[in-house]
Amino acid sequence: MAFDSHVITLVEVAARLVNELTPGSRGGHDLEAPTGDERVRATAAALGGDGRRTPDVLPREAETLARHATDLRDAFEAAHGGHLERAAAVVNALLLATGARPQLDPLPGGGWHVHFHGTDDTLATGWAAGCATGLALALGSDLAGRLGVCEAERCDRVYVDTSKNGRRRFCSTTCQSRVKAAAHRARR
Repeated sequence: MAFDSHVITLVEVAARLVNELTPGSRGGHDLEAPTGDERVRATAAALGGDGRRTPDVLPREAETLARHATDLRDAFEAAHGGHLERAAAVVNALLLATGARPQLDPLPGGGWHVHFHGTDDTLATGWAAGCATGLALALGSDLAGRLGVCEAERCDRVYVDTSKNGRRRFCSTTCQSRVKAAAHRARR
């Protein structure tokens, strides 16, 4: 089974929200959660990309999505650790909190696409509901093992493994290269 384009978009946005809005470490460096204007910019960057317009994000929306990103991190970590009951509990709580519900929306060229909305049409609730639904669809299928946490030392960023063989272990090629270089130095 593979991710469909809409589900992969939602799950990748969830990963970007986690990676941009939660503290931890990246590439061997400590990372603090952004605040203020920096959090607004990081949230907009996480929601944009993949050909989508970078949205205008209000400070209160960035704050809401930062809170949800903490829950999304918990779901990624639980899934990565094989604790699917815990991941499901976190995602179910997020689905309930956002009031996620499917809705058919028209496509620009004709036809329909299922989108997931929240109890209101705010940017924060809509994206949180969509990301929670994307994670629910991944956890409810054989794709749960494709949600990961970087295995490089001093990096805890999350990723979605879309590779054919499903063996990704790192959040980025930078971390993969760091680990390979350290292993090479250790062998010498």
